[in-house]
Amino acid sequence: MTTYTPGWFALSALTLALSPTVWAQQSQDQANAQAQAQNELEKIIVTGVPQRRTVMASSVSVSSISAQQISVATPRTTAEAFRLLPGVRSESTGGEGNANIAVRGLPVAAGGAKFLQLQEDGLPVLQFGDIAFGNADIFMRLDNTVQSIESIRGGSASTAASNAPGGIINFISKTGESESGSIATTLGLDYDEFRTDFEFGSYLSDTVRFHIGGFVRQGEGPRDTGYTGNKGGQVKANLTKEFESGYVRVYLKHLDDRSTGYLPMPMYANGDSLPGFDALSDTPHSVLFTQTQGLGANNEVRRADMRDGMHPQVDSVGVEASFELSNDWKIENRFRVAKVKGTFNAPFPAEVGSAQSIAESIAGEGATLKYANGASAGSQFSAENLMRIHTFDVEMQDFGSLVNDIKLTKQLGDTALTFGYFASEQAIEMSWLWNSYLLELKGQNAALLDVFAADGTAFSDNGLYAYGTPAWGNCCQRNYNTDYSTRAPYLAVSSQVGDLTVDASVRYDSGEASGTYAGAVVSQRDVNADGEISKPEEQVAGIDLANPSLVDYDWHYTSYSLGANYQLSPTRAVFGRFSEGARANADRLLFGKVNADGSVAKEDAIDEVTQLEFGLKQRLENGSVFATAFYAQTEEQNFEATSQRFFDREYEAHGIELEGVYFVGSFDFRGSLTWTDAEIAKDALSPEVVGNTPRRQADFIYSLMARYNMAQGAVGLSLLGSTDAYAQDNNELKFDGYTQVNAFASYDMTDDLSLSLNVNNLFNAVGITEAEEGIIPDSGIIRARTINGRTTSITVKYQF
Repeated sequence: MTTYTPGWFALSALTLALSPTVWAQQSQDQANAQAQAQNELEKIIVTGVPQRRTVMASSVSVSSISAQQISVATPRTTAEAFRLLPGVRSESTGGEGNANIAVRGLPVAAGGAKFLQLQEDGLPVLQFGDIAFGNADIFMRLDNTVQSIESIRGGSASTAASNAPGGIINFISKTGESESGSIATTLGLDYDEFRTDFEFGSYLSDTVRFHIGGFVRQGEGPRDTGYTGNKGGQVKANLTKEFESGYVRVYLKHLDDRSTGYLPMPMYANGDSLPGFDALSDTPHSVLFTQTQGLGANNEVRRADMRDGMHPQVDSVGVEASFELSNDWKIENRFRVAKVKGTFNAPFPAEVGSAQSIAESIAGEGATLKYANGASAGSQFSAENLMRIHTFDVEMQDFGSLVNDIKLTKQLGDTALTFGYFASEQAIEMSWLWNSYLLELKGQNAALLDVFAADGTAFSDNGLYAYGTPAWGNCCQRNYNTDYSTRAPYLAVSSQVGDLTVDASVRYDSGEASGTYAGAVVSQRDVNADGEISKPEEQVAGIDLANPSLVDYDWHYTSYSLGANYQLSPTRAVFGRFSEGARANADRLLFGKVNADGSVAKEDAIDEVTQLEFGLKQRLENGSVFATAFYAQTEEQNFEATSQRFFDREYEAHGIELEGVYFVGSFDFRGSLTWTDAEIAKDALSPEVVGNTPRRQADFIYSLMARYNMAQGAVGLSLLGSTDAYAQDNNELKFDGYTQVNAFASYDMTDDLSLSLNVNNLFNAVGITEAEEGIIPDSGIIRARTINGRTTSITVKYQF
């Protein structure tokens, strides 16, 4: 009997659609193709610009991805959708969040989206995109309420938003401009996922409209955890009141969604899987390792659930108002208050190596190991290797924010003057509550291990051998309660003289940081309250609440940007821009860069970015092409939790960014390619790496998409890829490049009901995005994150 995979059906559908017979049956409407090409350059930019202009007339690098284009690419996470944007390197291997996101060679030295700002409807999700274990993408979800994803890249973002010298990625919501809605249910065919999306918008009266939607889901997710790791959902709504001269809109959002956070996992340096641990589908998460016990934020005895994973909880209210005033004035204001908290809980393999060596490092020479739980509980453990696990157990008590952005625009003929003022308050209150365990090196349902001294004395309790992380010097019992206040007046001038558009903008950011932070203190404590002090209880790491350190510093910097766009003909334009921007540093300065009086050196408080770019926009008969050459010089102060390292560097990068779209009848093709040549120009702490390529920076990244629209459906393919890149800055261990192929096919069963098949990573490619090691150890085993293996889903969608 022949067996067919879901991926085979997707390819068969594509082959059928491209066959000469079907091709002959499809009429190629050239006029329609030309109209679509025209629309690409006539889109109005709304993100990061003081005045709305078309793409063709603007001097910024901007891209917009529609909801329909996203569906063809079949992203499984929010960050995976970012990979469709030109110039954006999104390492979307952390699950539904915790992605490393960079743009145009600006570095990702320690995770997150440091030089980018992630926005929803024009306001930041968090004021700092790289908060340790609280990256901004954790607190946003892509669903059917999103009309499009718009991004600007390069220096123009420096004056458009605070802490965004590299660019802005903005989720733009549907607002009910047409009476329509949909409900869609997605079922994983070869992985455990069940999700329902819904959305509906309409007019309540001639001047009042609304939109509401969201999703609910549950399932194990794309990797084998052994339990339901993804569970929860989101509801978003907005209400718009239109007036003769403008509108007022209210936004609501409620997000409560648990998702598994994937950290580096064991595999061979060439990307091959270890025996018993599949790099594409396994994870150190285990149904036998769901609870961790230790001390909490106030040194109370507490238990945490590893199944909580990344668990954002967000309740926000926003108001947006825009009015045309008399005498050619216009006022716009955006406001949002958000209550934000959550958890980050995931197992991190601090060491993968010889079982005997690790056991003896804990219990001395002659130490032995036994299974602590599972089917083999109590029996001797004799495998060659095991994992030393540090539980990245983080409570985010308060990430709440209050943001307001107001601007006035005066039109003086063909010149527009914009005066604006941005203000935000961002809380960062969190606790790191890490413990240490031993876990067998196995992919599914790995068991915990207990370690014993040669005389039989137990040095662990149900796999836990330390309250804290003594292998890392008990670095990571931490608590901080800090607030960051930002104020930024800005001014922009834009003028159009014939075919020439010139714009200039300046922004002055100032801020204050205040609060306290405290590190670890070790003491003896009967944690399990059994009246005895076990070996782990002899040295229990808690938080030194009695001796907090002070945070009391301020910062300020000026950003400016000069740009011009010249339309050489109706089908061709060139633009150029020079920008100076910066980014304030927040929690990653703590525990090393803050002085005893709470102050911070100016060179540590902010990182400056200088950028230069030149571009060409060309409209073709049936498409368009953008080409942008860029240069960036970046300062970097950072701290990385996994390596316990600070960074003090300068980087230089230059490259070329290409983006194009082409329409042929019922076909459309889209793609982007970015070439980047980057190097570490200076390093105050590790001068030996000067001249090297920054870690994880590939020469080429690309996104290619093809879609064919039929009378009753569509088929498409998307290719997302990267050339090889170095694991670390020493440039000794290199990852191979990879191409991830996703497939999409849909069929309209009726005018309103459709069925679609989505295959992510069709050919089961291995794509390593990061690793902890910089050289290959003797064992050949590294700890790395790779893209997930093939996952196939089917969606039934009803539109009304």
